[in-house]
Amino acid sequence: MTGPRWEARADLVVVGTGVAGLTAALTAVELGLRVLVVTKGGPGDGNTPHAQGGVAVVLPAAHEPGDTVERHARDTRVAGAGLCEEDAVEQIVTYGPDAVDRLRRTGARFDTGDDNALARTREGGHGAFRILRAGGDATGAEVERALLAAARDHRVAVLTGHTALDVLRTPGGEVAGLAVLDSAAIPGLISAPAVLLATGGLGQLYQATSNAEGATGDGLALALRGGASLADLEFVQFHPTVLFTGSGARGRRPLVTEAVRGEGGILVDSRGERVMAGVHPLADLAPRDVVAAAITRRMAETGSDHVLLDATHFGAQAFRRRFPTVHATCAAIGVDPAREPIPVAPAAHFACGGVVATVDGRTDVRGLYAAGEVARTGLHGANRLASNSLLEGLVVGERAARAAAADLRERTAPAPDAASWPNRPAAVADRSVLQRAMSRHAGIGRTAAGLAEAARVIAADARHRPLDATSTVLDATSTVEDAALTLVAEALLGAAAERRETRGCHVRTDFPGTDDITWGRSTTVRLDAATGRPSVHRPVPVGGAA
Repeated sequence: MTGPRWEARADLVVVGTGVAGLTAALTAVELGLRVLVVTKGGPGDGNTPHAQGGVAVVLPAAHEPGDTVERHARDTRVAGAGLCEEDAVEQIVTYGPDAVDRLRRTGARFDTGDDNALARTREGGHGAFRILRAGGDATGAEVERALLAAARDHRVAVLTGHTALDVLRTPGGEVAGLAVLDSAAIPGLISAPAVLLATGGLGQLYQATSNAEGATGDGLALALRGGASLADLEFVQFHPTVLFTGSGARGRRPLVTEAVRGEGGILVDSRGERVMAGVHPLADLAPRDVVAAAITRRMAETGSDHVLLDATHFGAQAFRRRFPTVHATCAAIGVDPAREPIPVAPAAHFACGGVVATVDGRTDVRGLYAAGEVARTGLHGANRLASNSLLEGLVVGERAARAAAADLRERTAPAPDAASWPNRPAAVADRSVLQRAMSRHAGIGRTAAGLAEAARVIAADARHRPLDATSTVLDATSTVEDAALTLVAEALLGAAAERRETRGCHVRTDFPGTDDITWGRSTTVRLDAATGRPSVHRPVPVGGAA
């Protein structure tokens, strides 16, 4: 790579157009910053539009009797299995009502009941009906619609079809801009003293996922190469109920929202026996890691590749009205949820870990911020509580923009260091090879031997390629994505191999117990400057050094 052939300038570059990125962009524009939003696809191509369940929040005048912010925080910590950060949980959950009010003022419309009060539902791990929904089961789509409309109204500049290559830094290590490939695959430079990563998750590491096609861990790779730390990367949440469309299906699969179980649906196996009976006090509404693991065990016991979600108690009209998105996806494969159980199986869904960031989005690299699923704020711990993700994106997205504005008042815009321009080839493995290895060895149920085998297979297949040496936009984007998947897979496998215990959605069948003394802390990953490879750092055990 010889360097950029075009240049743009901004105060803040936001990478991603999901709930966190658009919330941050709108806030930053209101604060008077020059904002540029960059997305490799088009607006609305991320994970946010696919979020079905809703926003978990306890509103002052619209909550279930007896429910409180404190109870919401407690449920979050229980689901997080000992790795949540108390301050992050308290701040995000407490600020949630204000963030939702702001979203509603932006134009988002949530469902109401016959009394015109906000409708609420319940999902796994929640002790109360505190999930606000929109469009029955299309909450993310409504949130995205409202934010995109507001972005157009406020004339937020959005560069579609622009792929981020690297965060550029000064000789002192501060952020100075972003290297990108434009819509013609021509390398360019966006000079900016602040970059916010809001790129979503890493679901495309696996053969079956609920994630959008663009969820390839781009932000995690950008952060690693930019000098930032990742944490809790081993905790990948598998949604228990993704529509099973056949054993040969690959890529994104439609969700069957947890609210179906929240309102009476039950999981049964091929023999008609309940899957969750006797497994957990909350039965079908247990936290997601518990349900997903139970389904996986039952499939192994029965020799089946899916289980069944029985929601026939709703009746035809009620199900179609309450869950229009699920009804449509079921109908597409010839299933009538009112008359027959829905075939479901776990699939990769949410990255509980990510770029180490505060609840204000600050990372350990000056000028680099992260919000949404790409960030690890400490809210989710070892397992995310259902519907806390949209909440986190709303809260941290706004706070990150305010933090960036405050920080920019204290520093001048730096110039990028020419030496920091990305000029080294990156390791790129074939995506299908990588996904097979990750699905087989790094899904639900891991062993030291399996994790080592996955790492070996991916490393053997990887080839070093320059990220911009392609002639078409499609090839360029695919190469950058595959490089990100390769780097993130290595980091995740290293973290998962290091954590020799079972906790939350990290299940080690060779270490089935939980060890709070040794592993009651987060595992971090950084890029080793000498080798250019991820380096895993073990947590310090409680009571002393390792």
